[in-house]
Amino acid sequence: MSGRSHPVTACRACGGALGATFCDLGTMAVANSYVPPDRAGAPEPAFPLRCVVCDECRLVQLDTVVDAEGIFSDYAYFSSASASWLDHARRFAAAMTERLGLGAGSFVVEVASNDGYLLRNFVAAGIPCLGIEPAANVAEVARAGGVPTETRFFGAAAARDVVARRGHADLVVANNVLAHVPEVNDFAAGLALLAGPAGVVSIEAPHLVRLVEGVQFDTIYHEHYAYWSLLSMETLLARHGLRVFEVERLPTHGGSLRVLASAADRGEGAGLRDVRTEEAARGLDGNAFYQGFDARVRAVLAGFRGWLDGALAEGRRIGAYGAAAKGNTLLNAAGVRAPQILAVADRSPAKQGRLLPGSHIPVVTPEALLAMAPDDILVLPWNIGAEIAAQLRANGFRGRLLTAVPEMREIVA
Repeated sequence: MSGRSHPVTACRACGGALGATFCDLGTMAVANSYVPPDRAGAPEPAFPLRCVVCDECRLVQLDTVVDAEGIFSDYAYFSSASASWLDHARRFAAAMTERLGLGAGSFVVEVASNDGYLLRNFVAAGIPCLGIEPAANVAEVARAGGVPTETRFFGAAAARDVVARRGHADLVVANNVLAHVPEVNDFAAGLALLAGPAGVVSIEAPHLVRLVEGVQFDTIYHEHYAYWSLLSMETLLARHGLRVFEVERLPTHGGSLRVLASAADRGEGAGLRDVRTEEAARGLDGNAFYQGFDARVRAVLAGFRGWLDGALAEGRRIGAYGAAAKGNTLLNAAGVRAPQILAVADRSPAKQGRLLPGSHIPVVTPEALLAMAPDDILVLPWNIGAEIAAQLRANGFRGRLLTAVPEMREIVA
C-alpha cells in the first residue's frame, strides 16, 4: 500500500470551491489494504477520512486523495464472492441485451470489470466484449475464466486506444466505479469517447440520498473519492457531451441509481424525471440537505460502541462476518481492536489469513469462525445481510446475528 496522498483544494469535478464538512471520520488505514500477519507490528499508513461538499456542483468528496495505484493495482475485492451480486449482473446483462438488441455484431466494454463477474454473461451469449481492470491480480482471474480483459486504468487515453483497435462500443458499463475515480473528468471523457455518437453508457452508483437516509457512513472510505447524486452526475456527464436519458432505482449497496446516458438524444424517461423531482424536493442544490449528517454518524457509532462494550462485559464471545471495506470503516471509526472481536469470516481466499487494516482482527474462513463458537456474529456488509444470515443459519449457527448500521438490530433469518 502506497503512503502517498495529497489534499484536495478545489472540486475534482467542476473546480468549484469546497465548502461545508459533510462527515469527518478522523484518520484511518485504507479499508482494503489487508495486513499480512508478519507485518502486524510494522507502521501502517493512515490518512484523513473527511468528506466536504462542493459549493458549485454539490458533489460530496474526500478532501484528501490517496494514491489510486497504491489502492487498486493489487486489490482484495472479488465481485463473484456474492451470489446475489452475480444474479444482479446476470439480470442486467439480459435486460441490456434485449433493450439495445445486442448480438454477435455488437461490442460491450466494462470499465473496472473486476473478475469478469458481469461480462461472463455476454461471453456466454456470444456477444463480443472487453473488460478493463486496473488490478492485475483480479484481471488475471477474469482472463482465466474466459473473459477478455486488459489490465490498465481507464480514461480518455485508454478509450482512444480501444476505439482505434475495436471501434466504438454499443454499451459501456461502469458499475460501482465512479466513486473510485480520482480524475473524474478524464474518466467521463473516456466513457464518451468509447461510446461514440450512438453507444449507451450505463453507470451504477450508490445514491447519496439513500446514504444520508440510512446513515450509511461506513460506505465512506479512501477508495471512494466521491459520493454521487443524480444532480452532480448529470453535471459531470453533460460537460463531456453525454445526456442522461433514463434512471432506475436499485436496491444494491443500500440504494443505488442506474443512470443511462448517450451522446444521442434519446428523450427523457419517467425514471429520470422522478429522481430529479425527488432530489429537488430534498434540496440537494442547497445547503440544508448536507447538514447534520456528521452528528447522526456520531450517534450510530456511540450505539455500536455501547453494545459492544456491554456484550464484552457480559463475557459474550463476538465474531464478525464479511471482511468488507464498509466494515473496516465502522470498526476503525468506533476504535475497535483485536481481540475485542475473535475474528471476521470471509469467503475470499485473498483476504483469509490476513488482518483487517487498522483493527488487526484476523480474517478466517466461515468454517473457522463457527468453530470458535461465538455467541454473537456482527454482519458487517449489511447490504447483503439477509444472504449472509441465511448461510450462517444453514451451517448451524444459532446465536445472535446483528448489524450496526443505521442502528444496532438483530437480523431475523
